[in-house]
Amino acid sequence: MFARFINPAAFRPAGGYGRIAQQTRFLATVEGSAGRAMPVTRTRATPISHDRATFTIRDGPVFHGKSFGAKSNISGEAVFTTSLVGYPESMTDPSYRGQILVFTQPLIGNYGVPSSDRDEHGLLKYFESPNIQCCGVVVADYAEKYSHWTAVESLSEWCAREGVPAISGVDTRAIVTHLREVGSSLARITIGEEYDADQDEAFIDPEQINLVKKVSTKAPFHVSSMNGDMHVAVIDCGVKENILRSLVGRGASVTVFPYDFPIHKVSHHFDGVFISNGPGDPTHCQETVYHLARLMETSQVPVMGICLGHQLLALAAGARTIKLKYGNRAHNIPALDLTTGQCHITSQNHGYAVDTPTLPAEFKEYFVNLNDGSNEGMIHKTRPIFSTQFHPEAKGGPMDSSYLFDMYIENVQRYKKNQAVYPAGAGTNKPNPLLVDLLSKERVGVHPSQPAENLAQPAVATQSAVATAA
Repeated sequence: MFARFINPAAFRPAGGYGRIAQQTRFLATVEGSAGRAMPVTRTRATPISHDRATFTIRDGPVFHGKSFGAKSNISGEAVFTTSLVGYPESMTDPSYRGQILVFTQPLIGNYGVPSSDRDEHGLLKYFESPNIQCCGVVVADYAEKYSHWTAVESLSEWCAREGVPAISGVDTRAIVTHLREVGSSLARITIGEEYDADQDEAFIDPEQINLVKKVSTKAPFHVSSMNGDMHVAVIDCGVKENILRSLVGRGASVTVFPYDFPIHKVSHHFDGVFISNGPGDPTHCQETVYHLARLMETSQVPVMGICLGHQLLALAAGARTIKLKYGNRAHNIPALDLTTGQCHITSQNHGYAVDTPTLPAEFKEYFVNLNDGSNEGMIHKTRPIFSTQFHPEAKGGPMDSSYLFDMYIENVQRYKKNQAVYPAGAGTNKPNPLLVDLLSKERVGVHPSQPAENLAQPAVATQSAVATAA
């Protein structure tokens, strides 16, 4: 089915594919398919530093401690998470790109860092992306000795290898108290020196940058499922590995597209469209919003969004988003299902939310946060379109709301069955074997997190994928 819209120049070897290449008119240029796999062994970007370290909040307090990560200085947005476990998953979540992650759990690092092993789908078992995404780590107490059957290195070694500075021995309770009072703030981690907090130029605001562009795949990739014949298009705004696993494990092969891909032009080749999580301000993704608005105007395909995907879908529908004071980042946040009256304990990681009163008439609020009353989801009144602010895939837990993936897959199956009544409907959305072989099996051209000082620099231009109308 995909053979109708492949760009042959994207995949032709030196001698050409001949007649095969003439059948493929699909995605834009894919230069190589090395993806962004994390190597098992790699030379450290910087040596492990045990020097004096300083954590400085702009217009706020200064905390002195000890470095246990990379010997480098960074700045970013300081946010806190109340999750008790799952620091490898949190640190590799692309939604934390450009942020300094403050852990409220006093002891971090006691079970080390697991390997980069992959599961039967080719997805990472223990990480949400191949590299650390947050730009810095702040903890009260770092466990120098670790013990776990999956561990292959310490948290300190991992941070040093990835070039991420980390500081321990600071009062994280005082940090969180300050952030709850004034909201998420710009901050710096400096090793062996201290910056003047009055020097505004020393603080880079990642919210002014299109972070989604930095974490999204630069060309489409494909993950096959052996459990079913459904085919879902995923818009990658910083997708977590467990989101892909939640879809593939339920029988849906997925083709993952860059965040700005014109999905409305090819949606008729899929059984469903999914919009992933991601970092930063949703208003930076105007191309995505436009394409989603066109999608809802021209297609009846089932749609689901998570976190940033929820916000982008709401913007496409005509709603607005707001920045929360300090966001919601934890594994224990209660969300009320307004359709059933049931409360679910959810995993969350976001600093923005949909402004509920601005939801258009055809949508209704789906979930509400029982801590701060913010919006946690929306659902279309008549069409198979819904989204959640929280993470139903919840790595590392809880799994209370994972049934939402089942609900989405049911919508996809129903749509696929209905499409089969049309003359060319049955079976046309099954992934083309040639396409599956040609596309990469993992994210393409996405590099590890850079120090916040470098975030403002223009990224190296890459040729984005553009669909050819079928």
